[in-house]
Amino acid sequence: MAESGGVSGLLGTDSESPTEGLTPEAPTPLDPTAAALAAEVAKNNPELAQEAAAYFRKQGHLVEIQTEHLHEQRAVNLQLLKLKRFGERLRVGLQVFLILVATVIGIGVAVLIHDAITSRRVVMEPFHAPPGLAARGIDGVVVASGLLDELSHLQDATRSTFAARVLSGAWTGNIKLDVPETGVSIGEISRLLRERFGHDIHIDGDLVEAATGDLVLTVRGNGVPARIFGGRATELSTLTIQAAEYIYSKSQPARWASYLTNAGRDKEALAFCPSAIPGADPQERPGLLNTWGLAIQNTGGSMPESLELFRTAVKLQPDTWAAHNNIMNSLMIQGDEEGAWKAGEEMRKAAGGRPGRAPEAFYQNWDALTWNLRTWLDAIAADAETNAGAGANATSEGPVIADVQLRLHDPEAAELAIKTTKEDPHDPTIGAMAHFVRGRIAALAGDTARAATEMEAFGTAYENPVVLANYPGYHCWIVPIEEAAGRQEKVDMLLKTAGTFVDCYRFRADILDGRGDWPGSQKAYSEAVALAPDLPAAYYSWGVALAKHGDLSGAETKLKDANKRGPHWADPLKALGDVLVKQGHTKEALAKYDESLKYAPNWKQLKEAREAAAKRKI
Repeated sequence: MAESGGVSGLLGTDSESPTEGLTPEAPTPLDPTAAALAAEVAKNNPELAQEAAAYFRKQGHLVEIQTEHLHEQRAVNLQLLKLKRFGERLRVGLQVFLILVATVIGIGVAVLIHDAITSRRVVMEPFHAPPGLAARGIDGVVVASGLLDELSHLQDATRSTFAARVLSGAWTGNIKLDVPETGVSIGEISRLLRERFGHDIHIDGDLVEAATGDLVLTVRGNGVPARIFGGRATELSTLTIQAAEYIYSKSQPARWASYLTNAGRDKEALAFCPSAIPGADPQERPGLLNTWGLAIQNTGGSMPESLELFRTAVKLQPDTWAAHNNIMNSLMIQGDEEGAWKAGEEMRKAAGGRPGRAPEAFYQNWDALTWNLRTWLDAIAADAETNAGAGANATSEGPVIADVQLRLHDPEAAELAIKTTKEDPHDPTIGAMAHFVRGRIAALAGDTARAATEMEAFGTAYENPVVLANYPGYHCWIVPIEEAAGRQEKVDMLLKTAGTFVDCYRFRADILDGRGDWPGSQKAYSEAVALAPDLPAAYYSWGVALAKHGDLSGAETKLKDANKRGPHWADPLKALGDVLVKQGHTKEALAKYDESLKYAPNWKQLKEAREAAAKRKI
């Protein structure tokens, strides 16, 4: 029989390598059938058995090597997998980083564009000055800096709710960070965007020395026609002030008009406003109309004319809240306090409720009419705090704060507010209201003579149209103090010319009652209520009078009417508590006293009444 080569034929040809065809990942084991056959053959052939044993040892060693290699390869593969995953994470992280960088750049560009579109600055460029002046320390930057400083002073001195332009010098504030591969700075990009899309006003000009030695200062700008100011060489500061006022009037006409009224230059404001309106930016016109109306009032002009100007301002721009406030004030000046209250309601609706879009300080007339005292005080105190202590209104808020504190029955706080009010020679309301507040404090202290003296001084100051326009109806408070001083003829004369104010009507009713004319007093209270049925003051005075005359049920009704129309006014609540005590309803009275204390926490007499009621309950 032909042989196949013995064991070699069973295990493979001599030409094949024992490891050929095996991979590290999968070592090839000996075929079990071939191994069994080889073992059977080797039983009868010792030599062949030795060769088979050697072969199997070699094959086993090869498997061990391949297994070890497999473990090593698996470790390498695992490391490669980790590197691959790290690379993927790194790639994702880089992509996220690039997205973030792109987002930041996009936001930065958007901010630059937004700032450019909304930019309303006054930019002072360096002026031209001859070398001769530069040698004396007067170069273009010095001249421009002086103008910029004076503009800043004018702007800071302006009490106005209308937006101010940002003032800057073209030689400052440029961000030097360059945009890569462009050689252009971010500041330059911002400037170019503002020039293209913004509403900046750039001012430049010349300062030259005439042959006579006088200085000639010329200013000009986009929207600012060139104007020349001349003076002696020693009058550069005067020229700077004149030029700055001119620039202010052309670049910010609404605020300039406010500045004129703040400075007591109402006649100039009367001439400026109508002439500036035709050529003014549309957003400046409501402010000019508003100040025009104020100037008319401050000079004793036509109240209906000023009221129409305020209403026109609101028609042009419904969110001109200062004009809304002045509509109320104009109606109050004319003695239409019910109409003023309704105008306040219209403002609240236009503002989307309260609190809403309208600043709280512009509700002060409505708050005064409804005796919403704590809210009124908080609003004007905040306005004063954020506007150099004076507030943003045409006159200082200090006297208003004193008046409200006095209405809250806190005479010490009222006196402090008057003492700490910053003096302003252009604001006659400060001195006038100092007399008013101190007169009422004296009256509360029982010093009738001093109270009358202070109130008469207030009456004299009240003849100034500025005082009258800013504190309509306050002359009514002179009446009860003069009556207490026994000056009945003067009281009667005052009441004849007092006008249709709720306070005047209710004080007249009080006086008639004090003189023993209870029927006439009742009629006068009824007239006071009919004058302004949505206001609480007349109901309150009538309720107090009814309680004094023993009509507790009628008093309770009127006092509840007052509370309904002035829910945050402490006085009707205290009076209700007093009535309830007389009716023997001590528990209910304590509740009214406690509620009243929320609105007048420093009212001494209220605290005493509550303590007395609490003892009675015990």
